[in-house]
Amino acid sequence: MAKVAPELQYSDEHEWVAREAGNVVSIGISAVATDALGDIVYVDLPEVGSAVTAGETCGEVESTKSVSDLYAPVTGEVTEINAAVVEDPALINSDPYGAGWLFKVAADSDGPLLSAQEYASKNGGEL
Repeated sequence: MAKVAPELQYSDEHEWVAREAGNVVSIGISAVATDALGDIVYVDLPEVGSAVTAGETCGEVESTKSVSDLYAPVTGEVTEINAAVVEDPALINSDPYGAGWLFKVAADSDGPLLSAQEYASKNGGEL
């Protein structure tokens, strides 16, 4: 699996953003981050209906190695969370760009996002 999915945008804090219909985006964490974290055992996501602000913390991911904050890469309202990763956080490790997505936001604005190429070159990832 590629460590950096070329069709996505990324934050400096290793979250990815996938554009969906209208202003809705899916958000997850990159394979670069999951490799660094190790086995993810717990995830705390923002609640549906809550507001998130680009660059601010909105949850956390706990692995066998450490606890890391999740940062919102966009500003907007959380419209959906992935209940499957709450029940089975290992999905984030096994499929970070697919079944391991974390939450969706109706985005009002983006934070500073990187292209896949920019993210890969900053983080030693492979496209």
